[in-house]
Amino acid sequence: MLSNLKPQAADKILMLIEEFKADTRQGKIDLGVGVYKDPQGVTPVMRAVKAAEQRIWESQTSKAYTGLAGEPEYRSAMAEMVLGDVPADRLASVATVGGTGAIRQALELARMANPGLTVHVADPTWPNHLSIMKFMGLPFVEYRYFDAASRGVDFDGMKQDIARAGKGDIVLLHGCCHNPTGANLTQEQWQEVIAILAKSGAVPLIDLAYQGFGDGLEADAVATRLVAGSLPEVLIAASCSKNFGIYRERTGILMALAENGAARDLSQGAMAFLNRQTYSFPPDHGARIVSTILTDAALRADWATELEEVRGTMLGLRDQLAAELRELSGSDRFDFIQRHRGMFSRLGATPEQVAKLRSDAAIYLVGDSRLNIAGLNRDTVPVLARAIIDAGI
Repeated sequence: MLSNLKPQAADKILMLIEEFKADTRQGKIDLGVGVYKDPQGVTPVMRAVKAAEQRIWESQTSKAYTGLAGEPEYRSAMAEMVLGDVPADRLASVATVGGTGAIRQALELARMANPGLTVHVADPTWPNHLSIMKFMGLPFVEYRYFDAASRGVDFDGMKQDIARAGKGDIVLLHGCCHNPTGANLTQEQWQEVIAILAKSGAVPLIDLAYQGFGDGLEADAVATRLVAGSLPEVLIAASCSKNFGIYRERTGILMALAENGAARDLSQGAMAFLNRQTYSFPPDHGARIVSTILTDAALRADWATELEEVRGTMLGLRDQLAAELRELSGSDRFDFIQRHRGMFSRLGATPEQVAKLRSDAAIYLVGDSRLNIAGLNRDTVPVLARAIIDAGI
């Protein structure tokens, strides 16, 4: 039986990680993998996370199962962080295996509710969005998003394309810090997107993986809150991997805002059922870390301070890289790096130029020229800037 399996295409980012590891050159720079690194090149454990884990270790008396939907305290704390004033009469939620698990469960839920749906997804988007949908056999179409000339949002194209979504279709949106481009909608543009969705009856699925990495914890939630407060049905997949730095704990949540209490109850039951069919009970350790931090004033304040330090570091690196490139190129054509937000920017380089960075300068980017800003430090920024110019980007 097993010999009948077909070889699967390797994940391009995972392949890049292995290629980077095999490179023996001194001074090689990894700007491909999407994790935050401090100036020493380490993905640190945040202070509040360490303190919360210590508290959990000292107080926890059982490792028994939690509920199918996860611990209520975690779900409540996350809903408050993401949505602010939580519409409890409309909200259903379940803990998931990371943000990826939340995306998968959201798509499964949507398909249960509307087997004939089509998913409308940004071009480009996080590659795993497409991979998951292809594996599930979900029909999807791409809408225009990134303007290669300006390295900003092709908003006119986006509006035209998402207006084609039908009632009950899913429109997958990035809540902030768009991956892979770093180019985000303005608040005014979000209002126009909401109006289009309200007219069509399409349901937004918001992927919120980087809250706190862009313009701040509250500012990064504004778009999601606007959508949630304006439309009758909204799905939100949120991750704690980045903003709490607990990548390996696989901590996420799926939230569904329904039109009324009856639909909320149906959604809650269906989401718990999906958890049971997929992995039964969701993992608890990361979720308990998060709820411990968010429900304790001192821990929450320390976490928010450190998160702001992380955000400030990335903004500083953006400013430095844009300034270096401005000086070397004698132009402002790279100033989009300063305007982008989050971990990533798309340089707009060709695959050949990306390959040249790798072969000539041992600088590793994803093939579409997505650059992980958090993989840089003050010493490597000038190296990257010079390599970008030498590669003819």
